[in-house]
Amino acid sequence: MLLRTFGWSFAVTAAGLALAGVLWGWQGLAIVGILSILEISVSFDNAVINAGILRKMNAFWQKIFLTVGILIAVFGMRLVFPVVIVAVTAKIGPIEAVNLAINDKAQYEHLVTGAHPAIAAFGGMFLLMIFLDFIFEEREHKWLGWLERPLAKMGKLDMLSVIVALVVLLVVAMTVATDVAHGGGDKSATVLLSGVAGLLTYLVVGGVSGYFEDKLEEAEEAQEAEDAEGEDDGNGSAAKPAAAAQEAGQNGAASKRGSVSGVGLAGKAAFFLFLYLEVIDASFSFDGVIGAFAITNDIFEMALGLGIGAMYIRSLTVFLVRKGTLDDYVYLEHGAHYAIGALAVILLATIKYEINEVITGLVGIVLIGLSFWSSVRKNRQEGKPGEESAAKSEVASGV
Repeated sequence: MLLRTFGWSFAVTAAGLALAGVLWGWQGLAIVGILSILEISVSFDNAVINAGILRKMNAFWQKIFLTVGILIAVFGMRLVFPVVIVAVTAKIGPIEAVNLAINDKAQYEHLVTGAHPAIAAFGGMFLLMIFLDFIFEEREHKWLGWLERPLAKMGKLDMLSVIVALVVLLVVAMTVATDVAHGGGDKSATVLLSGVAGLLTYLVVGGVSGYFEDKLEEAEEAQEAEDAEGEDDGNGSAAKPAAAAQEAGQNGAASKRGSVSGVGLAGKAAFFLFLYLEVIDASFSFDGVIGAFAITNDIFEMALGLGIGAMYIRSLTVFLVRKGTLDDYVYLEHGAHYAIGALAVILLATIKYEINEVITGLVGIVLIGLSFWSSVRKNRQEGKPGEESAAKSEVASGV
């Protein structure tokens, strides 16, 4: 199970470290290794969030996420994205930006770092919306009940998460953005514009995927009702409709808990969920890409090290889906979303203040660790070993 899930990550690690040793010697190998560990520690909570969404998809779209998605994550966000940022910031062509990254690494680092306020505002607002929508939603399981119960009641107000996010953005623009790090001066307008862009991206991508997901649920419920009526007409049994209705209710409840159907989402719904996953991954990678400059300004060392780390995050996502971990340990999603909220705040704070990536990673790991421990305690109190549901999830996931 472990080798089947992490096999590609182990292979990419071995090949990547060997390549680093050949191209850049022992120093390059060490840098790539450190960057890989940095990416895994910073993005650990990303795997938990990804797993919660990935389990809704069918086997085909899960494979797309693990193949096309990893190419976007490694080459798109870790290699191409910084070059695009330099091209836009310096108002130069892509070829000139690549040439700058290779031949003038100090200037390349300066331009990417200078774009950090806009990047942090976009990613921070996107992640903040994920956290707010989670914390304002009524849920069956509550980890921090003293906090989550009143917030869930407040969440009944329409668009509350958007209102709170906009207030946070205004506060950030009027405080930390007035004197950004590295002598960047007043970036209030840039932060406001980028933050609104991040908020709109969340609303559009999340809203469209939710729309198609709801449509699929409605179609399935209608089909189940038709099947129940057909059985009633064919057999003339009074007990069958009740049994069919009970079964439909159980299926509906199952869809609310995780997968929309036994085979998972497909078509437009899965496509927009895939886009949603990629934007989440991009938002998580922002701090890793910027933080990597503290270790190296070589674009290829950076892409290789962060890419290896991204492979392990994808493998960990698959592992969580196959094992049904989120069903067995019900507070894990809570811990991951609290970590997202913390990361959003940290990203917004880094517009003015420098915060070490080790702190960012430790906050996520501690929160997820505490939520896992709480889940284990809950399972012991209820006498749930968690083995049965894990086996079921592995069969149904199709990954």
